Amino acid sequence: MGNYSYMNGERKKAKIVIIPMIDIMLFLVVFFALIMLRMIPSSGIASQIPHASAVQEMPHPKVLISLFKNGTIKVKGKVLTLNELVSLLKSHNPKKTVVTIAGSKKVSLQHLVSVMSACKKAGVSKIGIAASRS
Repeated sequence: MGNYSYMNGERKKAKIVIIPMIDIMLFLVVFFALIMLRMIPSSGIASQIPHASAVQEMPHPKVLISLFKNGTIKVKGKVLTLNELVSLLKSHNPKKTVVTIAGSKKVSLQHLVSVMSACKKAGVSKIGIAASRS
């Protein structure tokens, strides 16, 4: 017994064809890599962020808050009120949470201050504002 087959009375060893298996594995790797890229949360919003001449690199935020010009707040694609934002930030470890606020150039200063105030109310002390180099 073993990996042998009998054809025309001759004993032949069975062959394992590995090339198609490699093709399938490569396809699966590419497929899952593309799916994982789609699953990366909070990759940002399509907006024109403000420019600044003195921009500092920050660590990757644990929480990215998207702020729209009408005052809408989004975190991980979910629309939140200020109170819901405070609750969400309190559920994380506020002392270690890094928050980045990203918004359009046209966001009013009042909306920005309201979001920053909500972050402070939750106990977050590491707050950054997304900007691009000018």
